[in-house]
Amino acid sequence: MDYPFQDIEKKWQKIWQERKIAKAKDFSDKPKYYVLSMFPYPSGVLHIGHASNYSIGDAITRLKMMEGYNVMQPMGYDSFGMPAENYAITHNSHPRITTEANIANMRKQFDGMGFFLDWDREVSTCRPDYYHWGQYIFKKMYEKGLVYRKKSYQNWCEQCNTVLANEQVEEGSCWRCGSEVIQKELEQWYFRITDYAEELLDFSKVIEWPERVITMQKNWIGKSEGATINFALEHSEHKIPIFTTRPDTIYGVTFMALPPEHPLVQQWLKEESGNSKLADFCKKVINEDKMLRSSAETVKEGVFTGRYCINPLNGDQVQIWVTNYVLMDYGTGAVMAVPAHDQRDFDFAKKYGIPMKIVIQNRDRSLKIDEMQEAYVEPGLMQNSAKFDDLDSETAKSEIISWIEKQGWGKRSITYRLRDWGISRQRYWGNPIPMIHCPNCGIVPVPDEDLPVFLPENVQVGKTTSNPLLSVPEWLNVKCPVCGGEAQRETDTMDTFVDSSWYFARYTDAHNLDQPFDPAKADYWLPVDQYIGGIEHACMHLLYARFFYKFMRDLGWIKGDEPFARLLTQGMVLKDGAKMSKSKGNTVDPQYIVDRFGADTLRVYLLFASPPEKDVEWNDEALMGAFRFLNRVYRLIEGNLDAIKKGLQFEAEVEKLSPALKELLYSSHHCTRKWREDCLTRMQYNTAIAAVMEHLNHVTAIKDTSALSNDELAVYAEACGIIPQLLYPFAPHIAEELWQMMGFEQLLHESGLPSYEEKYLVQESITYVIQVNGKIRGKLEVAPDTDHETLQSEALKVENVQRFLEGLEIKKVIVVPNKMVSIAAKANK
Repeated sequence: MDYPFQDIEKKWQKIWQERKIAKAKDFSDKPKYYVLSMFPYPSGVLHIGHASNYSIGDAITRLKMMEGYNVMQPMGYDSFGMPAENYAITHNSHPRITTEANIANMRKQFDGMGFFLDWDREVSTCRPDYYHWGQYIFKKMYEKGLVYRKKSYQNWCEQCNTVLANEQVEEGSCWRCGSEVIQKELEQWYFRITDYAEELLDFSKVIEWPERVITMQKNWIGKSEGATINFALEHSEHKIPIFTTRPDTIYGVTFMALPPEHPLVQQWLKEESGNSKLADFCKKVINEDKMLRSSAETVKEGVFTGRYCINPLNGDQVQIWVTNYVLMDYGTGAVMAVPAHDQRDFDFAKKYGIPMKIVIQNRDRSLKIDEMQEAYVEPGLMQNSAKFDDLDSETAKSEIISWIEKQGWGKRSITYRLRDWGISRQRYWGNPIPMIHCPNCGIVPVPDEDLPVFLPENVQVGKTTSNPLLSVPEWLNVKCPVCGGEAQRETDTMDTFVDSSWYFARYTDAHNLDQPFDPAKADYWLPVDQYIGGIEHACMHLLYARFFYKFMRDLGWIKGDEPFARLLTQGMVLKDGAKMSKSKGNTVDPQYIVDRFGADTLRVYLLFASPPEKDVEWNDEALMGAFRFLNRVYRLIEGNLDAIKKGLQFEAEVEKLSPALKELLYSSHHCTRKWREDCLTRMQYNTAIAAVMEHLNHVTAIKDTSALSNDELAVYAEACGIIPQLLYPFAPHIAEELWQMMGFEQLLHESGLPSYEEKYLVQESITYVIQVNGKIRGKLEVAPDTDHETLQSEALKVENVQRFLEGLEIKKVIVVPNKMVSIAAKANK
């Protein structure tokens, strides 16, 4: 019969909760270990991706507890934002009601999975005791000059009725709903994340982060070193600053490229209201996706403004064009175009008949303008560059910058692709920005004693296309804290990434009413030792959290430089080769699996299916395989309980063991060593589980325990006894049950890690499988130190192997150490 997983799982979940095993102790004598998985949006119920993510975190937690660490694994809810608000609108309800109901359901699911979570540290970002301190941090940033407000073009989603950060626009569409994103000019609040750009490029303080994530963040920050040079606008006192990493090409500038958003372009549009060609072009381009505009594949387009600027180095008159391939977000927003030495500029100049000038020659001086089919972008010798002619172009870069600085035309500079973080959102369900607009005093912060600014509850979401907070006059209209006059609250709410940028610190002191957290507790727990989440957050949450951590460090609240020492980016769970989604009809309900096969089955399946960082392709048969595996384990121990208990009373004398029991002894210690290496060093739980499955096969090969001597029973009992320990991180309920059945009083997390002895890892012989053209045709037992040549020779002597090689010509013989001899052969001609 199947093992009674429902009874077993309820029993042990009750025991764990009653004993508060998951409750972490502040300032323990044990070494600390902080495990954190990214918290969920409570916009429904837990999905299979959550189950996978949190199974990884729980495996790490239980392993570290077995190692003797004081482990904290908290959980909370990223409960503000569009997902929760849209869920409420869909269900014709209020976000407070639906969010709290979803949290209650998720909590039941978490408990039903048996995760070791310290619920005494629970946070929910939509509750005032949390968002109070988010507002407080906003104010601290404001006081330090890291918050400002300005008018600019923003990514706007009509469907979500809110602004999106650049990172939230994916191929021209909203990352949340998939609607087309347009550009809208708005007043917005910003965090000066760029003040930390250089430090955010430094990953020397993290212990173990995926190189892919580090590269993604570095590319997103995009540091460039070069020069800022001022081009004078012809017939004007105005100067157009440009940033270039190629000062060696300055003498080859033939046009200036500006984006439609550039302040000068906007000014010209106002001055020339009749220039419909330029106006239409700007309107079209402004609403195009910025990433696509800057793509090398995008067709280059532009309109000549009829204006010119002057190259300060040679006095050349330079055409000014408005183009679709230059972005206001990079550098100064203006680009000096050198068609002969930049491919984008080359394509544009060819299309519109703009002159080109070669200023860097190849080494054999063979470049000619009328013969060029593409831009020459390699280093070379300076040409048509006045005093710098014949210099190596790489050498000339620095010399030209020095000359520019000496003449007062510009300066050496560094710029970043990273833009300041726009945090304003025009949605109701978010943390109110604690600022007040006074007609007399301007914009002033809400005093600390008036925090938090409570989010009003009497709002009907989804009933208006404007910001719902504008419809609550008793909340909107306030007295100015400076002059006492009539004023209004800021109605934008904060980007929910603000909420998740410091939650890891709040967990260290989750219910502090006097400050965001006690610095002493934060000092004990931080940084997070192991963080787990999706790689899709590389350039959003993970970057923002690092920024917040460094700011809180600068306030003296925390120590260190990085929030997450180790980062694991887990793979997704796919079905039919695609990401699961309701719209595709390819979802799997984890609760359905838990109800029918148990939480342990689901956990084992998810952890066995692939390494943690790889995607998992859902497979119903593999799920059933996990269920059958746990049934085999249960039947093995329950069916041989008397023999196991008896064997635990003895110690084996190895020399008295039969060959089969010596092999079982080897399996126990070999499996334990493999498990420790996979779990503690490599974090490859799939191969650790595979090792346990292989060991189970060795144990079940012993059919009659009644015929075993006391020495052999001791080996058999040890082989069975380690299975619950080895399974505990992956299938904790059944592991605890079997451990208790065998008579152990300690819970498994108190038992320590299973150990092995090197002396039992020496085999008297090894059995090799022999394959002929991929099919097993025999076996060969040899001494462990047998060399490859002897192995090949002996394999070819096996009678059944010879039979299948008859009439064939051997092409290759491959030896897989300690496992197999593979023979490839084909028919004689």
